Amino acid sequence: MSESVDARWDLIVVGGGAAGMPAALFAARRGARVLLIDHAPVLGGTLWVATGQMSAAGTKLQREKGVEDSPQEHYDDVMRLSRGTANPELVRLAVFNAAETFDWLFDLGLVVRDDDPVKAYGHEPYLKARYYWPTKDGLAVKDLIEPLVHAEVAAGRIALRLSHEVTELLTDDEGGVCGLTALDAAGAVHRFHGRNVALTCGGYASNPEMYEEITGAPQYIAMSYAYSRGAGLRLGQSVGGYLRGAENFIANFGLPLASESYPTQPVVRLNTYPDRRQPWEIYVNARGDRFVREDMPSVDARENALMEQPDRRYWVIFDQAILEAAPPIAIGWTQVEMAAAFTAGYPSFHRAETLGALADMAGIEAEGLERAVRSYNYGVATGNDFLGRTHLPLPIGQGPFYAIRQQASTITTSAGLAVNQSLQVIRRDGSVIPGLYAAGEVLGAGQTMGRAFCGGMMVTPALTFGRLLGQSIIPIGN
Repeated sequence: MSESVDARWDLIVVGGGAAGMPAALFAARRGARVLLIDHAPVLGGTLWVATGQMSAAGTKLQREKGVEDSPQEHYDDVMRLSRGTANPELVRLAVFNAAETFDWLFDLGLVVRDDDPVKAYGHEPYLKARYYWPTKDGLAVKDLIEPLVHAEVAAGRIALRLSHEVTELLTDDEGGVCGLTALDAAGAVHRFHGRNVALTCGGYASNPEMYEEITGAPQYIAMSYAYSRGAGLRLGQSVGGYLRGAENFIANFGLPLASESYPTQPVVRLNTYPDRRQPWEIYVNARGDRFVREDMPSVDARENALMEQPDRRYWVIFDQAILEAAPPIAIGWTQVEMAAAFTAGYPSFHRAETLGALADMAGIEAEGLERAVRSYNYGVATGNDFLGRTHLPLPIGQGPFYAIRQQASTITTSAGLAVNQSLQVIRRDGSVIPGLYAAGEVLGAGQTMGRAFCGGMMVTPALTFGRLLGQSIIPIGN
C-alpha cells in the first residue's frame, strides 16, 4: 500500500465533473493542497453526456437582453414548479449564487443559443427568462473548465489521479473523515490522507441494481455517464450519512425502446410536445384507457399522469390515414422511415389490421383499446372530447392500425446524500460528519428539483456548489 506524497492534503476531491472540477480549481487558487481523484480515465464526469442546460437569475446576459430578474424570484419559481418538494436550503444556496457561476463561465467564453435566456426548453416554464442552453451542450462547460484545472496541475497546485477507484473513506477516533483508500488501474492500493474530503462523483444512473433498489423501477435507458455507479452514495453511507430525495422520483414522458433487455437505447424520440406539434394520435395505458388529454400543454401534468400508470408506460395509437396526413411524430424521421420501424422487429412498434389484433400484439387490453378509440372518435365527430381535448383532426377509423410503446425513463437520479446548508454530509440526527462534504448529482436531483423537472437545476447547482466549496466553504490552512 502506498501513501500520498504529502502527509495530509487540505482537500481531496472525489470525482472530476461539474462539481469536482470547480471545487478543486477554486481551492487550489486559495493556496490549498488539493488532490483530485476520478475513477474515469478523463475529467468531465456527466458533462460528457449532459445537455448542459443552466438557469440563473440576475446574470449579465439577462441585463443585456433587458430581463429583470432576481434570485428570490428564481427561488420562488423552483419551489412553485416543484410544488414545495425541493429542499429549500439547497435551492436557496444554489439560486442565490447561480448568477456568479453563469457569469464566470460566460466571461470564459461560454456560448449559448441566440434566443437565450428563455423561459423553457422542454420542461415546465419559468415565469422569467432565466434558462440557458450551451450550443455544444455539457461539453462546452467541460471544455472551459478542464484546461483551467490542468493548468493548476501543471503548476503543481493540484495533484491529479485518474483511473483511481475510491473504495473506502478513512475515519478518525471521533468519526470524522480523514482520508480515503483507492485502487489504481493496475489494482494497486493507495491511501491518501486529507483534512477534508468532497464527494462529487455523481449519481447511480449507470448502476441498474442500485437504481431499482432506490426507485423501485428498472433502469430502462442506457444513456447515462458510465461512471455514475453510486460510489459516492455508498461511501457517504459507510461513515454514517444517509440518503434523501427518493420520494421525489420522477421520469420523462417516455421513449420507445430498442430492446426488452434493460437498460437499452431508445429507437427514436417522439414529439409529444403540443406546443411544437399538436397530437393527431391518442395515448392509452395497458388497460387501453386514455389517461391524459393528449394536447395538455403542461409537461409536468403529462409526466405526473404517466407516473400513475401501470409500469409507467403507454402506447401512442393511430391509423394509416393519420400516418399519412399528420406531421411526422418521430423526430428526424420521414414517413418512410417511420413505416419501416414497424417491420424492423422493435418491441415498441406494432402494426395490425384490426384494433383487437393490435392490442394482442402490443400487450394492451383489447376491450379497453376499442372503447378508447370509440370514445375518441365520438369526440372527433361532435367536438366534445371526453377529456376536453380540442385538437381533433381525424378519427382513428381504418386499418392498418399502429401502436408505439413509450416507456417513462430518466438518466438522472433522485436520491442523494443528505447535507446541510454548508454542504457538509450529515447523519439522520442532523449532526455533521466532520471533514466530509458533497456536491453535484451525489446529492440527488430530488433535492435541487424536487418531484419535477426544473430547468437548469442540476448542472448549475453542481457547478455552483463545487465553486462555493473550493472558494469559501471548505476551510483551508492550519
